[in-house]
Amino acid sequence: MTASSPAIIVVQDLAKRFAGGFGIDGMNFECARGEIFGFVGPDGAGKTTIMRLLGGVMTPDGGSIRIDGVDVIADPETAKLHVSYMPQRFGLYEDLTVDENIEFFADLFEIDATSREERAARLLTASGMTPFRKRRAGRLSGGMKQKLGLTCSLIHTPKVLLLDEPTAGVDPVSRRDFWRILYGLREEGVTIALATSYLDEAERCTRLGLLHEGRMLHCDTPSALKKLMPGELMSLTSPQARAARDALAGLAGVRAALLVGDSVHIVVDDAKLRTGEIEHALAAAGIVDRRLEPLAPSIEDLFSSLLGQGGAS
Repeated sequence: MTASSPAIIVVQDLAKRFAGGFGIDGMNFECARGEIFGFVGPDGAGKTTIMRLLGGVMTPDGGSIRIDGVDVIADPETAKLHVSYMPQRFGLYEDLTVDENIEFFADLFEIDATSREERAARLLTASGMTPFRKRRAGRLSGGMKQKLGLTCSLIHTPKVLLLDEPTAGVDPVSRRDFWRILYGLREEGVTIALATSYLDEAERCTRLGLLHEGRMLHCDTPSALKKLMPGELMSLTSPQARAARDALAGLAGVRAALLVGDSVHIVVDDAKLRTGEIEHALAAAGIVDRRLEPLAPSIEDLFSSLLGQGGAS
């Protein structure tokens, strides 16, 4: 951490065990003030577990968590004054209106009337929810419910916001609005830690922790993580993408091939060396309509390659 961005979240040797094994196995990381730190990984990687541990709603079996200098394990109630945790299914009251839900959460945190109205008005304006203040929560769309949940989570102005899969099942427009709000919060100095399955969203984070089976494989900025990509990446576009992928199976130098729509992302040891060989194999398989070109790796490409899932359809 730099002197200008001291750590507000410090996690050391964190462990959580379940009946089937480790949920979190000896995890270490820090989050700086005002950053958006993302946790990404497949189902069962430990994303939700780490969010619950940070939020103080689950007790670890080992290690330590400090948020803004407070020991979350020893003093979870004090820590919750600094933190707001929004789980996958936020506890909105569907028979209450938007305003009434906000009032309820403001009362929980003993926010005075003037402060709550100013804060609510600003958050609802940012999320485009102002016209719906009198609508019952049960009649909101999925994206609107998530934005209302975020507003309720922020009504007490937390220093740290924890979000577990906040845009799961949300339409693209609402996802964009949601991220615009998050960027605004970051500008205000709020630290955001979130779990996401959307790897395109992961690229919007300042730093990422790549999780697998309860361990953090790598932790760095998206641009730095992409440099870990083993080999080089090429894109093959063809209406016969699946057949093209199959034609490359077992070809020397081809480490992985992942179907992405009507294209195949190919990881090779040396693009210059293997291009001719790939073209020859495709021609031999009758793949005539094709375009092969270099491709800058995405976080999805990196993660698939690291986990050895490059051949999955």
